[in-house]
Amino acid sequence: MMETHHLTTHTGSPASSCVSVKSHQSMDPPLCFNDGNTTSDYRNSLVHFKRTGSSASSCVSAKSHQSMDTPHFNNGNTTSDYRYSPARLKITRPPASSCVSVKSHQSMDPPLRFNDGNTKSDYIHSLIHFKRTGSSASSCVSAKSHQSMDTPLHFNNGNTTSDYRYSQDILNIFRSNLKNKFRCLYEGATEQGNPRLLNEIYTELYITESESGEISNEHEVRQIETQSRRSTTEDTAIKCRDIFTPLPGQDKAIRTVLTKGVAGIGKTVSVQKFILDWAEEKENQDVQLIFPLPFREINLMKDKTLSLSDLLHVFFPETKDIDIFSDKYKILFIFDGLDECRLPLNFKSNEILQHETKTSSVDVLLTNLIVGNLLPSALIWITSRPAAADLVPSECVHRVTEVRGFNDPQKEEYFSKRISDQSLANTIISHLKSSRSLYIMCHIPVFCWISATVLEKMLSEAETAEIPKTLTQMYTHFLMAQINTKDVKYTGKKDKDVIFKLGKLAYEQLERGNVIFYEEDLRECGIDVAEASVYSGLCTQIFREEFGLYQGKVFSFVHLSVQEHLAALYVHLLFTNHNRNVFEPITKQTLHSMIRNWFKPKPSKQVSISELHQRAVDEALQGKNGELDLFLRFLLGLSVENNQILLQGLTKQTRCCPDSKETADYIKKKIRTTHSPEKFINLFYSLNELGDHSLVKEVTHYLRSGTIKKSRLSSSHWSAVAFVLLTSEEELNEFDFKTFVEGNNKAENLRVFKKLVPVIKEARLVQLSDCGITSEGCAALASALRSNPSHLRELNLSWNKLGDSGVSLLCAAFRKPLCKLTILWLWDCGITSEGCAALASALRSNPEHLRELVLSWNKLGDLGVKLFCGALQDPNCKLEKLWLRDCGVTAEGCVALAAALKSNPNHLKHLSLSENCLGGSEVLILSDLQDKSPYILKELYY
Repeated sequence: MMETHHLTTHTGSPASSCVSVKSHQSMDPPLCFNDGNTTSDYRNSLVHFKRTGSSASSCVSAKSHQSMDTPHFNNGNTTSDYRYSPARLKITRPPASSCVSVKSHQSMDPPLRFNDGNTKSDYIHSLIHFKRTGSSASSCVSAKSHQSMDTPLHFNNGNTTSDYRYSQDILNIFRSNLKNKFRCLYEGATEQGNPRLLNEIYTELYITESESGEISNEHEVRQIETQSRRSTTEDTAIKCRDIFTPLPGQDKAIRTVLTKGVAGIGKTVSVQKFILDWAEEKENQDVQLIFPLPFREINLMKDKTLSLSDLLHVFFPETKDIDIFSDKYKILFIFDGLDECRLPLNFKSNEILQHETKTSSVDVLLTNLIVGNLLPSALIWITSRPAAADLVPSECVHRVTEVRGFNDPQKEEYFSKRISDQSLANTIISHLKSSRSLYIMCHIPVFCWISATVLEKMLSEAETAEIPKTLTQMYTHFLMAQINTKDVKYTGKKDKDVIFKLGKLAYEQLERGNVIFYEEDLRECGIDVAEASVYSGLCTQIFREEFGLYQGKVFSFVHLSVQEHLAALYVHLLFTNHNRNVFEPITKQTLHSMIRNWFKPKPSKQVSISELHQRAVDEALQGKNGELDLFLRFLLGLSVENNQILLQGLTKQTRCCPDSKETADYIKKKIRTTHSPEKFINLFYSLNELGDHSLVKEVTHYLRSGTIKKSRLSSSHWSAVAFVLLTSEEELNEFDFKTFVEGNNKAENLRVFKKLVPVIKEARLVQLSDCGITSEGCAALASALRSNPSHLRELNLSWNKLGDSGVSLLCAAFRKPLCKLTILWLWDCGITSEGCAALASALRSNPEHLRELVLSWNKLGDLGVKLFCGALQDPNCKLEKLWLRDCGVTAEGCVALAAALKSNPNHLKHLSLSENCLGGSEVLILSDLQDKSPYILKELYY
């Protein structure tokens, strides 16, 4: 499953549903009561046979009054019999269209009349909403006379009410509409893509509870590359259907859920599956109404002023005739694609709105709905890419989850389902495994689809071209496959123009951080909106056009990585075909000079591809969130010979493939001076795209030979060590820093330590004892732990001069709820009562996981012990072993410990107080506690 997809609006059938009523006698007389009241029979609900889900049509023909029973009761009352047996219904399935035909005003019931003179139209007008069933055809009800409908309901007391059955039928229409809309998954463009029933191909994605909605400072592909090493068994998985259900042991109500995940990871498909299961009455039936409102469609209404009620009626007109805000309805709003939002979302400054009928801007409506000023009882589900996750204030979110995509077994399952030839599927899986970078990318479902599209064709047809081994090769093959599709009738210049315009759109929108576009965006790039479908047809699965619920046009590439590849291709084509460096802006002076010399035959200065690449490297390194990281990989890869061959026909063949050595040397220089782990690792991936593996080969030799400790490696070599370890197929369980360094040279160790931090944060057990780590190293380690708090289980920092400042930095990471550290060793680390207070605060914030804490040979004193006892008294504290040997504890601290044990006697089993100046009576108190209860202090040392 992939996130970028198209949701079908078709029922899956070209057939129709037709109800033909030939005479007034085909309907029963109305229900009559002794008090004179009457009501319309709800047999007109027959029109809903269209909603059966059949791929064919349903036609109900009633030829005479005898086709319906008319029961009689002893009290004189009569009612229409509801026993529409199959024998009395002639059901046919013609391949004609489904349409509603009303021949005269008499074909509709007279309005509902009450004694006070009020009127209400009978709900038969709801038939007009059948266009929303998803059928491409129309629904036809032919009624020849006004007598074909029942007599309206009358009340003597003058009161009015909507029939319960009316509301239920509207809800059924609503539910069925969603079912038809979300039951299919499209791969590629809507018109040409391959629709698959979601339930046939859906594989439960790996979703976990995340700590917060704070943004990530690395490119999404880097996040995937990092997550690929993590075991999917260490975190508690959350089923899509249970997104609003607290985990075992969690005592909290969940109103608002924020689900984050990189582009293409499966967020939208998860939403689709949730809605489909609800519409099919399989899951979450405590919810009566689900309103999916994608941000890309809400954007189309950003300039509108209306009420929440009006907004929902625009998107879901079938709900106009029921009170959707009634207390009897539990509502769920789903806002998919927060990262695509073009509203300001001014949570702090927007006016407060508390009534659903009050008009305001769409931005005000959304912020008040999310905060809870509007409909506080409604559930809210928001999805977002990580970079935009903090657009919603954290205090408004009750749960943050993360979609992690496919794990390794699910990757194989995808290809087995996607490719019918299992032998071919196995061959594709084997090839992808042979390239670590490609196999890592398969965590993203949409990349699995791209790979399947390329490799299925290449391997089944035994093409002579080289099988893709890098990302650039894979995406370039994908692009050319779409250009060369048999359905395309364009050749030559037309192809070049279209690709160039699409690339220009991709690059300019990438610069602005946009992944969705509207008509004005296309016009800016010279793309005729009227011909957008032509472009979409040319690049069938690259560029797509959607019509949302609001019926506005929304455009996008099928995945962010496709946009990044096309953007890189645009920059590459500007260089090869037009001698332009896109990173050198045209100034006013240059423009005036160009105009003055327009007709003078002056040769232009030859642009060096090395200069272009070096500028691209600099631009990528300056990015705050790695927004140009993958773009850089693609741009460098496009200059390699095998990709140049693929691009024949799009580029001028006047230049030879350039020597990449100058660019590679520049990247290696940047690796030496770049301190950000995310950035220097991306530079190694960039070297891979250029085909330069020299650094990696060198450090691999050192690692295998065991000589790395004695080799004085350069900064770039240590970065290469980190890259090799991170891209290894083996999961890193233990990291021992002394494997890489010897001696206690603080400056050298700190330099190496910072380079290896990306590896350290992926290990479950980290040995850093006596390695010269100071508070500066603690800052780097704390940053790493915050980015991956759930992985580390045991940390040994003993005999390092961390001081209180270093420990406080680490505690900022330890107090995070998702930190699952169980053992922490801090022997002789220069900690005083100040550091002890930080540890106690962290333990109170996150008391569930830490089981063993070693604080021996730190000068904590009684004050430090007292501060720590406050955390021990917390009944949620699960600490089992506490080492306080030679910590300056006296009788005063011993009394505090005894009191803490009495308050929370069920957990602490081991307490070491050796080499402290304890009073005899206080020791007796502890010994007495140990003797009296089997739950207290099985091991006591003093």
